[in-house]
Amino acid sequence: MVVTTILTGAPDVQARDTTPSDGDAEVTFTPTGHGVRCGDTLTTNTLLTHDLQCPSSAPFALQVDGDGIVLDLGGHTIRRTGPENYESQGVVIANGRMVRNGTVQGFGKGITTTYNAEHLNVRLHQLAILDNEEGVHNLALGANFLVTNSRLSGNGTGLSGEFDASTGSFDVRSSVFSNNGTAMFADAHGIDVLDSTFTSNGRAFFCWDGLIRFRSSTIAWNDTVGTIPNDGDGYRICSEIRFENTLIANNAAFAQTTIPVWQPHKLSMIDSLVVHNGTGLQAYTLTVYIDGNIFHDNASGLTLSDREGFSTVPLTGIVRGNQFLANDGDGLRVQPPSTPTVIDNLALNNTGFGIYAPTAFDGGGNVARNNTAGNCVGIVCSPF
Repeated sequence: MVVTTILTGAPDVQARDTTPSDGDAEVTFTPTGHGVRCGDTLTTNTLLTHDLQCPSSAPFALQVDGDGIVLDLGGHTIRRTGPENYESQGVVIANGRMVRNGTVQGFGKGITTTYNAEHLNVRLHQLAILDNEEGVHNLALGANFLVTNSRLSGNGTGLSGEFDASTGSFDVRSSVFSNNGTAMFADAHGIDVLDSTFTSNGRAFFCWDGLIRFRSSTIAWNDTVGTIPNDGDGYRICSEIRFENTLIANNAAFAQTTIPVWQPHKLSMIDSLVVHNGTGLQAYTLTVYIDGNIFHDNASGLTLSDREGFSTVPLTGIVRGNQFLANDGDGLRVQPPSTPTVIDNLALNNTGFGIYAPTAFDGGGNVARNNTAGNCVGIVCSPF
């Protein structure tokens, strides 16, 4: 069921709080882009008719600065020439509606907004954003990006925002992230992902401050699924990481070695398949909603514990209707004094305990058998 959902296409939708927009809609280009050169600022709809090889020393390759305009790359490539330069910029969006249909490659920032641009709603459609230090970078306050049918590959970071200087959102639809150092970095941004694939990245996401949701997506063959640190005395909080109908498979680890535990305020996982990963998932959080998932043949299952901090309280929430099957170590471990409600779960053939939850609330209906260390601790399980 999960895999069928993942492979089923999703309808094209617009970004939050934006005017509906068809990425392939016909646009009038007058004049066309025959005369466009590196360093130009475009103030009308523009269709590029040739590749651009732009020096890394220039302030930007192209700038888009016109209300509601579209830059169509026409299948062409904007590429950096000269030495690597983190300050180099590919397409700068000061004002505009859409960039589509082409490749931006090799810049410090492939596609970026400007500091003085506020409340932009920008669509990036059918783009290959390749080998940049930052693939898509937001410098603005309140900028909303809709990324559709695009490929981000070989970037240091695929999606990112300026440290302590930008806010906004990234809505990602039907796109592929591969071979990036970090596919998506959330700092004062919300990220919503639908029907997209993350493979062979250093990590799929880093949630430092914001919210990330994956729906009907695939996260597979990455070095790390994600990083969710606890900022300690700082103000940054990953408010929620959420997976719905998502496949998480064959990743080397859930978290990086130096930050091995996810510590969001909330972990939500619904109807997802977690299989053949090189570590288990450890989450220290305030509340959970874990419903209808399958954890199968991972190096360990799911471990839940209280989030560290000055106002630590026992973890609460629901762990219901999940299957913990043939994992090394425990299927489900709830560390004291956490108190989620554990209900209607199945734990079979794990090498540790099936369900170890001495302080959890027993919602009943839990089944466990053939677990090496024992079937259940703290709750009552039946064998059938």
